[in-house]
Amino acid sequence: MRRISIKFLLGFLLIFSFSFVVLSQTVKEIIHSSNQNLITTELVGLKNNSNVYVRQTFLINHFTSNELYFGEIAEDLGNNLNHATGNSVGVYTVNGELIYASDKSLFSHPERTDLQEAIGGKTAYNINYEGDETSVLFSYPVVIDGAKVGILRFYKDFSLLYQQSNRILDTTLYITLAIFAVTFLFSFILSRHITLPLGKLARASSEVKHGNLDIRIRFKRKDEIGRLAENFNDMINQISLQINIIRKDRDQLKDLHEQEKRFFDNITHELKTPLTSILGYAELIKANGEKDRPFFEKGMNHIIEESKRLHKMVLKLLEVSRTHATSQDHYPVDTSVVLRDVVDSMSIRAKRYKKSIELDVENGLSLLGQEDRIRQLFINLIDNAIKYSLEFSVITVQGLQVDEKIRFIINNPSDPIDTVQLKKLFEPFYLAQSKGSEEGSVGLGLSIVKSIVDELQGSISIISEDNHTVVSVEFNLFKRTEVANSHG
Repeated sequence: MRRISIKFLLGFLLIFSFSFVVLSQTVKEIIHSSNQNLITTELVGLKNNSNVYVRQTFLINHFTSNELYFGEIAEDLGNNLNHATGNSVGVYTVNGELIYASDKSLFSHPERTDLQEAIGGKTAYNINYEGDETSVLFSYPVVIDGAKVGILRFYKDFSLLYQQSNRILDTTLYITLAIFAVTFLFSFILSRHITLPLGKLARASSEVKHGNLDIRIRFKRKDEIGRLAENFNDMINQISLQINIIRKDRDQLKDLHEQEKRFFDNITHELKTPLTSILGYAELIKANGEKDRPFFEKGMNHIIEESKRLHKMVLKLLEVSRTHATSQDHYPVDTSVVLRDVVDSMSIRAKRYKKSIELDVENGLSLLGQEDRIRQLFINLIDNAIKYSLEFSVITVQGLQVDEKIRFIINNPSDPIDTVQLKKLFEPFYLAQSKGSEEGSVGLGLSIVKSIVDELQGSISIISEDNHTVVSVEFNLFKRTEVANSHG
């Protein structure tokens, strides 16, 4: 008996020692990997947010040399990012020379690999461990219009994260050590009574480790093992709850980022057309407005109306970017009037490109929708036709009723567009390769058009044949008589 007991105890001691080492290393690796993933995620978010601010700054002010402008705004950029992110910021030239730092003592290590990687055009970070303090130096090149203009470097303190991780690791290891020690002391007497439920716990833990959070343990006992099983179940419930919360927050942040990005993209695209129209009338009025009083009055009225529409568009774009347009009320709109007005204003823009627009539209083409959105649809379609048609082209715009449908056709001479490009034209930021492509276009026009057509439950198609591009848009005709009868 004595020899069997010794063998059992020695065997259990070996198993305990080996299991303890494996478990401690596994926990350390899991915590280390989790910390690395969290740091990477936070740094990616930090880069995205700072890039939004930098791009806004460069959009507002255009300089011939973006690199020179980056150096001029280094201090303001560093201060603003410091306040916005709560992290110390260093601003460098493309060669790694420090221009400005919110705290120079934190950026006194140019030999760090993160800065060297950023000079080479890569994004990198370096983790520094000093006692209980853990910090990260994060560097990435700032790219504007495809060219590096400088380097941003952030100092972020992750001491609290690693301190909490170490406490969790210590607590986990202490609890594990206590459990194994108690089991070791009583194993010889209670081996069968203890090892079987522990085996179940081990298998359940393995399931959890591999991602199975649906597993639960049920023991019909009131002792420590029974309570351990209950705690295990509660722990799994809490883990599941926290994971769901994290996923929900992540999705909300992702949606918010995408909404903000779409908002700024739409602003830059949609404000360009009315501003161009206003500028065109203003230049013509300046040239001969006093000599032609009727044209002067017409031009001034147009500038006023376009300015009001521009102001209204700015106010509504934020709402459009956050709330789907289908949630707003639709009402009958006479698209014939809207189309004539848009063609009239866009003709000025066409003349600047040495092109012309011919309009043939029937009266009474009523559509259930929103006038601003329909106007936006026509502006984008005609603006695309102007930009991408051949020189000295005549663009034809038709509006007609076909059976119970309203059909709008925009036809312009253009370079051929192959089938692959036609399928991608409605994708955001996609630009078909064309000799007439306008410099600075971001490829959002047809994407916006597609969203409006879908919102109004219509259909749109584009064909390219015989050196002509033809866009056809079709909607259901709104009948006022039917509505009146239904209310009667």
